[in-house]
Parts: sequence; structure tokens; C-alpha cells
Amino acid sequence: MDQLTALRALRRVVELGSFTAAGAALGISHSIVSRQIRQLEQQLGAQLLNRTTRRFALTAAGQEYYLASREILDALDAADRAVTQHQAQPSGRLRINAPVAFGALELAAWLPSFTQQYPLLQIDLVCNDRIVDLIDDGFDVALRITRGLPDSTLVARKLASSRMVAVAAPAYLARHRAPATPQDLIKHDCLLYSLGLADKPDRWVFHDDSGAPHAVTVRGTLSANTGIALRAAALGGMGIATTAAFIVREQLASGALVQVLPGYTLAPRNLYALYPHGRHVSPKVRALIDFALQWYAGRDWD
Repeated sequence: MDQLTALRALRRVVELGSFTAAGAALGISHSIVSRQIRQLEQQLGAQLLNRTTRRFALTAAGQEYYLASREILDALDAADRAVTQHQAQPSGRLRINAPVAFGALELAAWLPSFTQQYPLLQIDLVCNDRIVDLIDDGFDVALRITRGLPDSTLVARKLASSRMVAVAAPAYLARHRAPATPQDLIKHDCLLYSLGLADKPDRWVFHDDSGAPHAVTVRGTLSANTGIALRAAALGGMGIATTAAFIVREQLASGALVQVLPGYTLAPRNLYALYPHGRHVSPKVRALIDFALQWYAGRDWD
């Protein structure tokens, strides 16, 4: 016996005053309603209704059981409505993990518009440059910028791409001859990104106009796990860094940094949204992904 179904049948009988009316409201026959209540009485070991050929009345036990079950059913109905409303309109806390550079330079550009579009969301943004465990650390979604992702049980949705550039300060290049080819980098101080998910940080691969790869193993006196630190080191004239173009776009525009090896390209880094597997993507995560996709669609991120 489905006890919840039987509770709903009992409530309908009491409130509508007949088995026939209760059956019509539930979309079943009055005989099924009667059988459900008999089974409920058998399970409880107590009579809930005194029946006659024309009418029925609640017993004392039935009255007490009906009032208690009505509160339970009302609470369940309220919970169902709350979930339905939540599914229809993104709301509640959205906990996001993002790299420091992306959080400082990119989210500031579009997160205000996102929150205006979804005013029922409360954003909990955590920026760091380490790989977090979404489940253990309680994140709804993580944003990653990388050339490739390791095998994972997470769902990965590509949102955009950012080109990579090699940059240095004019002061550094004034002290050291600018490299003409990637192999010239072995003579330079190179600033290494130490948190790569797919590449060795000291192995840089450039491509020429024909697409041919030019791999070089570089060295340097500094490695860092965030693009912001590498940008600061490059601005200080410490060496040559490779970085996502969005991190240094203002410095390139002002001349504080210049592009090194402009005739060569580096493989771009992709922006991904990662979230746990599930039968249904929560509306708040779906809203973030859809907004980011629309924001970057056709936009020159760099």
C-alpha cells in the first residue's frame, strides 16, 4: 500500500463528504478509494471511519489521525510549490569558483548585468588559482581557463576561447635583445605558469604561419600559479611571460608591455564551466552558463 496515496484519499473523503466525490477528485473509482482506506486501517490496526449505507463519520482515532495527516500533506504541498518555483526562476545562493585573474578582470565586466537579470540569486564568488573539489567544497560551478581538462566526472561546457601571447616590458627588451625565433628564448629569463592542467610549464610551443610547431624548453628565475603575478613580474622587467591576452590587454594597449615573437602563435586557452553530473542542471547554473555563452558569442574577448 502507498501510505501517502491513502492519506490523500482519506483527506478527500473527509473534506468532500463521500467516497464518490473523493474518487472523482482523485481520478479513480469510489471502490478504489474505499479499498485504500481499508488498507490504511489494517496497517494502523485502528478503525478510522464508522460507515453506514448512507453516510460515514470519523472515529476518535480517525479524527486525530486526519488532523495530523492534513498537516503533513500541507507541508508536502508547500515543499512541492517551493521546488517548482525554484525551478522556474533561478534563486538562492550560487557558489562560483574562478581563477583570480578571471574574477578580477572578466567577471567584473558582466557579473553585475547577470545579477540584475536574476535578482533572486545571491552570488558567493571564491577566486583562487587551485583546483577545487566542487562536491567537497560546496561549489555549484567552477570556471576554468586552460588548454585541456583532465578526465573527470564533471560536466565541462566550453564558453569561449582566449588567445595566448608572449609579452615583456620594454625595459627588459632594452637590456636583452628581443628574440627573433622561439629557440632564442633559451637565452632569456622566462616567467613560468606553474598551474597548467595539461602542459609542462617550461615547455612552450609556438606555431609559425604555416602551422608548424616550434617547441622550446625555457628557464627562468620565477614561476607563479596566477596570471596576475606573472603580469606584475613582466611589468617589473623580470622576463618574458606567456599569458592569456585578456590579462594583459590594457598593458599592451598602453605600451607598458609589448608582444614578443608576434610572427608566431600559441595555442589558445579555453574558458570552461564545470559542474557535477546530474539528471537536471539546476536553473541557477543553467542561467550562468547561458548568460556567459551569450556574453562571449561573437565578442572579441581579447
